Amino acid sequence: MVDERVQRVLVYRLGSLGDHLVALPGYRLARRAFPGAEFRLLTNVPVSTKAPAAAAVLENTGLVQGYLGYSVGTRSAWELVKLWWKIVRWRPQVLVYLAGARGLETAQRDARFFKLCGIGRQIGVPLTEAMQENFYGEGSLGGVPDRLELMEDQEPEAARLARNLVELGDARLEDAESWGLELTAAEMQVAQGAIGSEVVGRPSIAVSVGTKVQAKDWGCENWRALLGRVAERFPGYALLLLGALEEREASEFAATDWVAKGGGPVVNLCGKLSPRESGAAMARAKIFLGHDSGPMHLAAAVGTPCVAVFSGRNLPRQWWPMGKRHRVVYHQVDCAGCGLETCIEQGKKCIVSIGVDEVMRAVEESMSEVSS
Repeated sequence: MVDERVQRVLVYRLGSLGDHLVALPGYRLARRAFPGAEFRLLTNVPVSTKAPAAAAVLENTGLVQGYLGYSVGTRSAWELVKLWWKIVRWRPQVLVYLAGARGLETAQRDARFFKLCGIGRQIGVPLTEAMQENFYGEGSLGGVPDRLELMEDQEPEAARLARNLVELGDARLEDAESWGLELTAAEMQVAQGAIGSEVVGRPSIAVSVGTKVQAKDWGCENWRALLGRVAERFPGYALLLLGALEEREASEFAATDWVAKGGGPVVNLCGKLSPRESGAAMARAKIFLGHDSGPMHLAAAVGTPCVAVFSGRNLPRQWWPMGKRHRVVYHQVDCAGCGLETCIEQGKKCIVSIGVDEVMRAVEESMSEVSS
């Protein structure tokens, strides 16, 4: 579907780095459908340096020309009235809803709000259970199996968003161009300068050990042991540490044994690069190692194969990196899909049961594939 008559499109998407990266095919689908329109994004105001603004992902892509921000969960009537007035004054003709599934009641409330803003045409608002759920494989849209029936073919979040926008056409999830960041020469130059001329020419491995969520944290001791093993197995490789400034110390600890066990130079880039510049640095690496995190999705977006350690807080595949060259280490447990940010009762058994040997095998398989 292409409609060149539409002049103003409001896109609604919340979240931080990873949330906007998995929505990239949806953004591009909407842009193809309304090629002559100005796009503005309604998104949440970032609450910490670990939650980059949408612009940190979308700038220089041409997908969005402006931003409207608000505080998620606000109960201030005045703030909501100001937001309503900003939208009304701009007069968007179409809403493209790319927000995550937060329940039917929330979706219905959102639809009413945008209708009050004068937006009659709303695309992708998940007003049915089918639009809310990440289904399991083909032919499952008629019903959702028990959440403990964990299946390898669960629908990724990017695919759920694409399915909800199907009236606009094919989101082309298998096309690498749908995920591209369109990094600029300036961004690549900044990344190269931060890595340093002595390291740029070496083969490298990118690592991000940080995570905002306690339930996703594999633990610094595990990362330290793993990186020591990787250095022994692949001597001479440079190590690129990436993440937020507050993850700098944990990253240094994880890399403690790298050089002593045969690894090459260690470059700690935590807090030194923007997300897009970090993507440019990751694009130089053979593989990426890390948690389920924004940097993992960033590495996947620039085409770097990922070895990712996942907790069971989400069901399989929902947030796995998109692409065919990635390896995810994930243990199925009876409490999978809990959605917890902090796990006390079960002691994070899903992720702490993952051993260093298991992740190392995934690293060796990935390195063998990229070297062949």
